[in-house]
Amino acid sequence: MSVTLLAVLVALLALVGLCGIVIPVLPGSITIGIAALVWAIGGTSAWGWTAFGVAAALLAIGMTASMLLTKRNLDSREIPTWPVVVGLVCGLVGAFVLPALGLPIGFVIGLFCAELYRMRDASQAVSTSIATVKAIGLGMVIELACAMTATAVLGTSVITALV
Repeated sequence: MSVTLLAVLVALLALVGLCGIVIPVLPGSITIGIAALVWAIGGTSAWGWTAFGVAAALLAIGMTASMLLTKRNLDSREIPTWPVVVGLVCGLVGAFVLPALGLPIGFVIGLFCAELYRMRDASQAVSTSIATVKAIGLGMVIELACAMTATAVLGTSVITALV
């Protein structure tokens, strides 16, 4: 396989990974890590393995921080996991029903309905749903920032090999 073709494949995998962080159906950080590993094994960059190590560390930091901060924020508001799971399932259904915006709309509606069932009060359900969306959004932003930095490191390695 030529280096140029491998570089294109790695770049596409990294872009799919970045999309996967925002769209939780795809394995985002893991896909970027696989792209970095493929580049380290098959690329001709002198520092492909270094780029893989840095990218893997950044991705691990991002995923861990995302999970821990989200969990801490949800625990502080005493929000259980099952309403989030209901929201994710409704988001997946929404993605098929309304392809462009169905995922976030379905997630929010499913989360709210689960919280309404759990809390039995609409104003509390709105409050906990907003807190949940904020907690998940914060985790997503942190993971995305680390993944974008890892992708930049990988991209630098790829570009230096092609130049």
